Amino acid sequence: MANKKNLSEMSFLDHLEELRWLLVRSTTAIIIMAFLTYFISDYLFDVIIFGPTRPTFFTYQFFCELSHKLGFAENICITEMPFIIQNTQMEGQVNVFVWMCILAGFILSFPYILWEIWKFISPALYEKERKNAKVFIFVSSLLFFLGVTFGYFVVIPMSVNFVATFTVSDIVKNQFTLESYMGMVKTSILAGGLFFELPIVIYFLTKLGLVTPRFLRKYWKYAVIIILIVAAIVTPPDVVSQTIVAIPMLLIYELSIFISVLVYKKQNKLENV
Repeated sequence: MANKKNLSEMSFLDHLEELRWLLVRSTTAIIIMAFLTYFISDYLFDVIIFGPTRPTFFTYQFFCELSHKLGFAENICITEMPFIIQNTQMEGQVNVFVWMCILAGFILSFPYILWEIWKFISPALYEKERKNAKVFIFVSSLLFFLGVTFGYFVVIPMSVNFVATFTVSDIVKNQFTLESYMGMVKTSILAGGLFFELPIVIYFLTKLGLVTPRFLRKYWKYAVIIILIVAAIVTPPDVVSQTIVAIPMLLIYELSIFISVLVYKKQNKLENV
């Protein structure tokens, strides 16, 4: 079997075969979890996916209570969502149902996908590094789920609140299509989950010598500007909301620099031994 061969004995085609089976097993896991999601689809759509469209959503209530305690303006509290979501295509709801189940399947099977990725890259690592599989999967999964949570409880409600209350004229009424709303949900959740994987990506890029702490520090100010722009786009036009979104993203970038420093120092120490 190809996966039992020594790394030096594996040809390019062997690696492609391993990659093919990685994709097959990962896809199978996603499909299985998506199928299981079918049995809780009512809860998935009514409570989770469409939760941010209701004024009673946790995030809106939290910021409303926080505004009272801090003495902010009452307009932070949301009492209604002045829009409706409509389906404009015959197969629209079917497509949305399938793709959202697949998205849920991907999120739920993410730790297993990480395990498959780890098995694929582990032959290129030292024996000591291979023993850290559990740590890699746990930390990567934790960061991903934190990113998904951040996207769901922070980015989505703030985006919904902004687009629902923004209007060029009182004559125009907001009637969003089901596809546009679901697209925003998928983008926010996946972007949040993948962005929080930045420390893991930086870890491997630093080990490969493609990124250094000096490089990350050099472009720190540009990263801050990009993060602030993203925060300004996905949040209402107020400083509080933008800060709430920007701070976790900045902390993730700082964590990435810290990890890069640790890996860089360790590699230099090994080279000097």
